Amino acid sequence: MSEDRALSKLEASFAGELVQAGNGAYDEHRAVWNGSIDRRPALIARCTSAADVSAAVTFSRRTDLPLAVRGGGHSFPGHSVCDDGVVVDLGPMNGIDVDLDAGTVKAEAGVLLGELDRKTQAHGLAVPAGIVTHTGLAGLTLGGGIGWIQRKYGLTIDQLLSVDLITAEGEPVRASEAENPDLFWGVRGGGGNFGVVTQFEFRLNPLGPEVVAGPVFWPIEESPNVLRFYRDWIAAAPDDLMTIVIHRKAPPLPFIPPELHGKPVVAIVCCYAGSVEEGKEAVAPLKAFGSPVLDLCEPKPFLEHQAMFDPSFPHGQWYYMRACDVAELTDEVIDITVEHAMRIRSPLTAFPIWQMGGAISRVGEGETAFSGRGAGHTFNITAATAGSEGFDEEREWVRNFWSALEPHQTGGTYVNFLMSEGEERVREAYGAEKYERLKALKRRYDPDNLFRLNQNIPPD
Repeated sequence: MSEDRALSKLEASFAGELVQAGNGAYDEHRAVWNGSIDRRPALIARCTSAADVSAAVTFSRRTDLPLAVRGGGHSFPGHSVCDDGVVVDLGPMNGIDVDLDAGTVKAEAGVLLGELDRKTQAHGLAVPAGIVTHTGLAGLTLGGGIGWIQRKYGLTIDQLLSVDLITAEGEPVRASEAENPDLFWGVRGGGGNFGVVTQFEFRLNPLGPEVVAGPVFWPIEESPNVLRFYRDWIAAAPDDLMTIVIHRKAPPLPFIPPELHGKPVVAIVCCYAGSVEEGKEAVAPLKAFGSPVLDLCEPKPFLEHQAMFDPSFPHGQWYYMRACDVAELTDEVIDITVEHAMRIRSPLTAFPIWQMGGAISRVGEGETAFSGRGAGHTFNITAATAGSEGFDEEREWVRNFWSALEPHQTGGTYVNFLMSEGEERVREAYGAEKYERLKALKRRYDPDNLFRLNQNIPPD
């Protein structure tokens, strides 16, 4: 079908907004979180329903135009937008329905994490999901979903009950443990390879609304001692306690004293998902270690803590990252980490080291497509600059850091932290057995690889 004829057919049935170059909102809607990505799609289809998604997918297939799917637009390598193709923008689909009787929540695919948190925390409930509130729920979930309460409640996918999905043929499909269980296995970690999810259903979990959470800071020169103490301290950590290690230059934020602005620091950021009193007791050894220059770990609303990293990862900065899993923070891994943390130049670069384990590790490795449940820590080596100036140098720092860690990597990698690193890297992230199972699913649900702008698993 010709592109003009297909577009006319799409316009006749599409209830949302179709945006093309020349439209006043075009630049706004093509922009994504990672400012280093600058692409110009032929058409942005801002969907309001599953029917709109089906129509946009059908249009892409009929015209043979590349198809990108955008939830929150947070894809590190920019898979949320494409040149000269179609962007299925799910942003307008942001409905949330909390069912207190069933203990579940249904969320459309355009929902952002902060929107979901506000709805669920109104009832003292939560879904484990992410650490930046303007992240899209869809992409985060389909890659697995790591966040502040993962050690108590598992990954986001571990609380997922069902998805509604539009296939490459434009047909609606539901997947759960009872319906299309093979597809349900694949979407829990396999990304957007099998279709466009339009709605998620999650199990709700009690949380807060007040938690003991926040960072404790030391000068970066203390990092070797801090990390060795930290390693020993978390060895007996309860599942309620989740921590992230951050190395960076202290940002000029209101809660940071001016004398620390721009000073290199190491921080241990905590979130205790149990009672406030138990949380105070759990974090006491950390707060007492050495001589912290700033201690912001205290009782606070979970919503406040969940938004803490938002100023550090805003839209429009230039981002580059590499990721890997390690089994433990050995002396060698700590030495490599400290050496490269001392080389950070950009005041915007902040790289997290995630504590894994707990509930994540108690789900069988083969139960979902997500890989890496046995990892001790996930390194998310992220560099950021305000624009192109200094970006090449920060990117090289990331690559050198990752290479130095390579002998200590377990092989698994969180797919949401991959850049455009090629098929072999994706295969490594899943492992050979899961990768072949995912390829079989791809052949069944997307044999022509329409959904290829992702961490792609080609059908052939």
